[in-house]
Amino acid sequence: MSTDCYPITVVPGLHRLFLDYCAGDAVVRPFYPSLPPETGWQARPAIAAHWPELVRLLAVQNPSPSAAPAIEALAQGAGTVLTGQQIGILGGPLFTPFKAAAALARARQATAAGKPHAAIFWLATEDHDFDEIDHVTFPSRRELIKLKYAPDSPIQAALPVGNLVIDKGITPLIDRAWEILGASDAMDVLADAYQPGRTFTAAFAEFYARMFAAQGLLILDAAGRDFHRLGAPVLRAAIERADELHSALLDRNRQLETAGYHAQVAVMPQSSLLFLVDKDSGARLALKRTPPSAAEPAGLWQAGRQNYSTVDLVGILDAEPERISPSALLRPVFQDFLLSTSLIIGGPAEVAYFAQSAVLYERILGRRTHAEPRFSATLVEPAIAELLQKHGLTPQQLFNQTESSLAQLLAARSMPAEGQERLAATGTALDAELTALLGYLTTIDAGLGQSATKAASKMRYQMNRMRRLTANFQLQREASLGRQAETLSNALYPRGVLQERLHGAAFYFARYGIELAETITQQAACTCTGHTVMWL
Repeated sequence: MSTDCYPITVVPGLHRLFLDYCAGDAVVRPFYPSLPPETGWQARPAIAAHWPELVRLLAVQNPSPSAAPAIEALAQGAGTVLTGQQIGILGGPLFTPFKAAAALARARQATAAGKPHAAIFWLATEDHDFDEIDHVTFPSRRELIKLKYAPDSPIQAALPVGNLVIDKGITPLIDRAWEILGASDAMDVLADAYQPGRTFTAAFAEFYARMFAAQGLLILDAAGRDFHRLGAPVLRAAIERADELHSALLDRNRQLETAGYHAQVAVMPQSSLLFLVDKDSGARLALKRTPPSAAEPAGLWQAGRQNYSTVDLVGILDAEPERISPSALLRPVFQDFLLSTSLIIGGPAEVAYFAQSAVLYERILGRRTHAEPRFSATLVEPAIAELLQKHGLTPQQLFNQTESSLAQLLAARSMPAEGQERLAATGTALDAELTALLGYLTTIDAGLGQSATKAASKMRYQMNRMRRLTANFQLQREASLGRQAETLSNALYPRGVLQERLHGAAFYFARYGIELAETITQQAACTCTGHTVMWL
């Protein structure tokens, strides 16, 4: 296998805050404790008083012998490198194992430097957007096949997805996965994990625990009472200091805007950092905050149609801590308090969140956790590599291409050499002559120059139209070019997004073996800080 490294700027659609962070731009330094590839994070934070209990709970959730060395390292005071993702059907998207690989790679590097660390994968089981995780997409020849889980009975809105029990609706999805992926060790694991009667949490956790067993990845579901009890100081601060923290977030948003960025998470007048899990329905409801007033000196909280006082919420936290759930901005503070995290690995949006969450870290924990971007890659299968070579293309050239524009490009490259040369020569000559003529006319009169510029624009349009007409004629003569464009798009830039965001991870584990986990972990340890192309 060979690899190519591209700057992260080749990836379309990334926020400027994230790009500036990756570039180490000084303008973002006030929002982060460090910028990659700094290694100060390897000096782990102080060990929390709850550490022995935390390690015990982790050991319960990771009983496999392969997890024992990491558990023992933590018991001896090793630091943690943390990543995580929403749990998804049939293993979720490809970037999920990329996150795990990056966390493992960083933990290995710190350990090799004499500062032992273990990698932990945090299952975001408290999220409640079922529509985001009820499907997976697998490539199959020139198709993209979307498998969507349809339970026997409708899912109640706002239920935390981790507690949902898989029913017989999973059976046709597993059968279809067998047809698409074929027989393999990974497919056996997938079928074993996603069984009727199991929760989404249990299925997802088993799949990734077994995919990364050889690497010693620890899997953590912190949604239960025990973990929320340990993390209660963070949740209590979000209740009792809600107005202070809300004001700090608003101030941070203004700082980001002043620096030319925008906040990734909106902070509205009544928004808070917490959700409340309804005792009867189990629904996860956003807690809205009404600041203190003459009528309500302590302020009020609202979840659904029910009002609560601060004392009420603290009482729930004390008695049933699992019912108080952190928001996207508070969750990293909650998890890093629990795990004394040295480094967190996140996707572009998550790294951008940290520019806002930093003020919560400072006020609640008195420190900020270091963050790094996850491993980002495109996997090129041998048949796709042959197509790219045939047309003289690189994966980078497909980014930002639609299937239609790619077909045009293939057609233009496949036309006879004489035709290509004549079109290129005519276009170059036309552009040169027009540029010289416009310069001359503008010196005569500015108004004449403006009118001539508009006319020249129409001439250039017609030249481009001639190129498209020629390419379309070539497409009609060679129908296979359209099919090849479709194949390349679906494989490398499906539906206008990176492969890692749409393709299901299980597809690649099934085709290239569970050993793929070690391959991507080693690649994540390499010096490429941008986007890696892996030629399988």
